[in-house]
Amino acid sequence: MNFYRQPAPQELGIDQGLLWSALLLLCIGLVMVYSASIAMAEAERFTGFRSSYFLGRHSVYIAIGVVAAAVIFRVPLWVLQRAAPWLFLLGGLMLVAVLIPGIGHEVNGSRRWIPLGIAGFQPSELMKLFVVLYAADYTVRKAAFMDDFRKGFLPMFAVMTLIAALLLREPDFGALVVITTIAMAVLFLGGLNWRLFAGLAVLLAAAFVVLIVSSPYRFQRIVGFMDPWSDAYGKGYQLSHSLIAFGRGEWLGVGLGASVEKLFYLPEAHTDFLLAVIAEELGFAGVAAVITLFLFLVHRAFAVGRRAASLERYFAALVAQGVGVWLAAQAFINMGVNMGLLPTKGLTLPLLSFGGTGIVVNCMAVGILLRIDHENRYLMKGGSL
Repeated sequence: MNFYRQPAPQELGIDQGLLWSALLLLCIGLVMVYSASIAMAEAERFTGFRSSYFLGRHSVYIAIGVVAAAVIFRVPLWVLQRAAPWLFLLGGLMLVAVLIPGIGHEVNGSRRWIPLGIAGFQPSELMKLFVVLYAADYTVRKAAFMDDFRKGFLPMFAVMTLIAALLLREPDFGALVVITTIAMAVLFLGGLNWRLFAGLAVLLAAAFVVLIVSSPYRFQRIVGFMDPWSDAYGKGYQLSHSLIAFGRGEWLGVGLGASVEKLFYLPEAHTDFLLAVIAEELGFAGVAAVITLFLFLVHRAFAVGRRAASLERYFAALVAQGVGVWLAAQAFINMGVNMGLLPTKGLTLPLLSFGGTGIVVNCMAVGILLRIDHENRYLMKGGSL
């Protein structure tokens, strides 16, 4: 196939709903990251006491992400399918590299970043995309063995156990939960025997309970989640201030830029707890708008996947639905943490929160969704891949 002889996207059209929902989330994120980070940027020496420090960096990350999305949009899906095992291997090697002293950089007791001069690179974010591609490719290759424990399930379980061990060494429990959810969902959507799936779900639930109980800091987060007000200045500090932000926002918010909680009360206001700032400044209306955009984005991802499946493009279908599961799961966990529905966990809000690697990889995922839709339309017009 010579891709460059295919009709241009403007000739075939692209999924406008998918594109604009993603762009609107990026724009909302840019405005709210700036609002949430002004006080911190003006007070920190490393920012040069410039209020626009995080705005500038986030703008650059979005620009890089949009370019990366445009580049990956030009890559045919069959190329990504052939590269999927190698990309997954590369992701695993990066997870090993980040644990090596001198290569990985430790922040707040976690070794999750590889310094790249003026910015840090987080391998676990890229691994989410690689897991989507690998799980989809694996499921398509093993389609005839999805009912077979030894041939269909066990190989995937073995490699995911290795990835889980590496993520726990960082530690990055949040990324582990998201990556595990992606892998399980893709296998299930690809036809994994429901008994195997149910058994795995029970096993994973038990494993997560053991991990939480055996780790003092994770256990303290659960205690703080159950009753944040019992120790509002200790283990319940983040959640209590997040809930205060939601309470102050009421229906329409206190006004853009008028948040009090971002003034050094709410930690990680521009990253993990950006939704709390949105709730305080824009109120229930702002939070509802963000949730609606995410629901629509995920809906379009699954719609693109269903259309690919109807064209018997099973790898493309699983990739589209895997991306939908990924964005939905991560957004749900972040929102649940901010609202006090889930224990505090260090996960950003996709397409909105400040963070270089996360924003770039999220944009790449959207670029792949648009590519799948583009190829679907090309085939429906009578073309061949």
